[in-house]
Amino acid sequence: MIGRVVEIASDDRHLALSRGFLTVSHDRTEVARIPLDDIGVLLCHAHGLTYSNNLMVELAKRGACVVLCGPNHMPIAWLWPLDGHHVQSLRMRHQLEVGAPLRKRLWQVIVRAKIEQQGAVLERLGKPDGAFDLLARKVKSGDPENIEAQAARRYWPLLMGETFRRDRDAGGVNAMLNYGYTVLRAGVARAVTTAGLHPSVGLHHSNRNNPMCLVDDLMEPFRPIVDYTVSRLQSAGATDVSPETKAVLAEVLAFDMATEQGTTPVSTCAERLTYSLAQSFEAGKPTLILPRTLLPLELPNISGQFDC
Repeated sequence: MIGRVVEIASDDRHLALSRGFLTVSHDRTEVARIPLDDIGVLLCHAHGLTYSNNLMVELAKRGACVVLCGPNHMPIAWLWPLDGHHVQSLRMRHQLEVGAPLRKRLWQVIVRAKIEQQGAVLERLGKPDGAFDLLARKVKSGDPENIEAQAARRYWPLLMGETFRRDRDAGGVNAMLNYGYTVLRAGVARAVTTAGLHPSVGLHHSNRNNPMCLVDDLMEPFRPIVDYTVSRLQSAGATDVSPETKAVLAEVLAFDMATEQGTTPVSTCAERLTYSLAQSFEAGKPTLILPRTLLPLELPNISGQFDC
């Protein structure tokens, strides 16, 4: 079952546990309740939120990802269950012991998939393709020539216009991208812990201040799905993060993709990727499972929801 992405965006709410439900209260009056078993990601954006410890414990037991966000819609902290998988310690040992050659080959596969996805996004939107298929083939083990960055410099002007600059602290389109990436990051984080891997031990990302290096590595092939959705929102008249844009972006993890096993939601694709990564660590060779088509097959109809 796909876990729901539940966002708490209203200020001064209290979150508690009641007979298998998450309850949301304001001034001691219950305003909402959601079954705990339905929750995959809990996004906390608002000010003045309070939480019961029992609620956090039960969410952790179910493997739900609780994300605390800053005002720029970027995650500040998250709740990580200690017992993510029955062979967690063994898998983490393999993860820590993996050599540089395998890490570089795995990163090569991920970067190629991301660049191919970027090209597919541009093609779907009728933009100039920028020869992204050729760029993807140039990626070598470890991406020593930083083809990923070269692709990004070509990709953003083609997707969003020549004047666009990716800025995590900016509003508008950048804020919508931040929100979509936060949803995606939370879903991939949940998949990483479910697979019994440690989120801070990455393949490529290695910032000592980043506790989610592996998560940031593995979400790369799925980022263009958010880009595609934000581009469509912008075309429909959206200019910034709003309840309407959040509703669309919160469904990113439920978008369907084509795989060898048939049509599969992004959240399940992320789980298969993380499990295949754990198996790659154990086998000593890259056997990553990625969707055949990295574009959503079915997207919500967002036309007409915004004033153009």
